[in-house]
Amino acid sequence: MKRPIGVFDSGIGGLSILKALRAELPHEDFVYVADSGHAPYGERNDAHVINRSSAITAHLLTLYNIQALVIACNTATAAAIATLRLAHPQLPIIGVEPALKPALALSQTRRIGVMATRGTLGSAKFGALVASLAGEAEFSCQPCDGLADAIERQNAPNIEALCTYYTGAMGRFGINIGEIDTLVLGCTHYPFVSDALRKSVGPNVQLIDTGEAVARQTRRQLPEHCGTDSVGTCRLLCTGDPNALQHAAERWLRLDQPVNSLLL
Repeated sequence: MKRPIGVFDSGIGGLSILKALRAELPHEDFVYVADSGHAPYGERNDAHVINRSSAITAHLLTLYNIQALVIACNTATAAAIATLRLAHPQLPIIGVEPALKPALALSQTRRIGVMATRGTLGSAKFGALVASLAGEAEFSCQPCDGLADAIERQNAPNIEALCTYYTGAMGRFGINIGEIDTLVLGCTHYPFVSDALRKSVGPNVQLIDTGEAVARQTRRQLPEHCGTDSVGTCRLLCTGDPNALQHAAERWLRLDQPVNSLLL
């Protein structure tokens, strides 16, 4: 029997990673967990995020015998990936992190904006990443309190207001010397509001997310197994309101299927 790939996030944001995974690995089965009953991760402490990440991983292993795990959340990756890898050394675990290196390769002005949750930007993992690139570019890092929650609720006026406010706080965007010409979307929720961000930063600024890179890395880390020609399935689970996940999956992934509530 084909073993699925487990994917989880604090809510609907990880659907941006799931979309890339399904495009890269169309014959694989997936189980996606939205832990919206315990969100937002980005505004919680590390102990909370580690506890939730550990519980979800154990559930996916016990009930679904997953072959790999994708942490489709920057905050959970920063806080919990080391703990999960230590607890499950035989399980391939793929995380996400803000795409600073790809942004650096594309930026001409050497000024790069980073939008992320406060938890991600304050993590030791992110600090080490920025330190490793010291002197190569100037990074303007902006914590975006409330934006992921607004996206979860699909609150369009709030989304637009927050995108305008946070990009305005980062500095001038553009392709001229001294301007920010590349914007890293450091939360898996943010690619879903790229239109609102584009309004704020203009047409020439490059928006960078991590979905395709994570999908390629997942393919590389999958255990050896027999191929199949059948299209993979996708099961959706949610610890909070299932309607939000179902509507988001229909809107962004064209997945028209029920969401199962998860008591965990």
